[in-house]
Amino acid sequence: MEARAIQYTVRQSARKMRLVIDLIRGRPVPEADAILRFSKKRAARQIHKVLKSAVANAQQAALRQNEAFDADQLRVKYAVVNEGQTLKRFTAAAMGRATPIKKRTSHVEIHVASDAAPAPAAQAAPATNAEPKAAPKKKAAAGKKKTQKKTKKAKATKKTKKASK
Repeated sequence: MEARAIQYTVRQSARKMRLVIDLIRGRPVPEADAILRFSKKRAARQIHKVLKSAVANAQQAALRQNEAFDADQLRVKYAVVNEGQTLKRFTAAAMGRATPIKKRTSHVEIHVASDAAPAPAAQAAPATNAEPKAAPKKKAAAGKKKTQKKTKKAKATKKTKKASK
């Protein structure tokens, strides 16, 4: 089960928010929740809202699919802060000039997924790796024949070009 939540145009710079989002990436949701709740950074409050929304989205998806849901089994799989639109403002400066002010915004995206991973998929991977080992030998032999044919064709076209001149 995977769910995501995105909050656009948070009125804080992405650089400051990345300091907080790096603390929770890859952690279980209860641990990430505790980190954000007790962090002194202003960004932690906005990121906490997005995390709660992602957990709620996962719960709704579980209800729709009629599956069991446990928020404690979720983990933050993907957490990123991207730069948003910059609001450009101006303030008065000396001698009638104006100085630009950049009010930066950011976009927060968090994906949560359950810890349980299917084991049969891991067992099927080695079986598929055995087949390609034999195949390249056949391709190499076939590749030599193709190159020989190409060189014969190239020689024949060169002869015809010389003859036409």
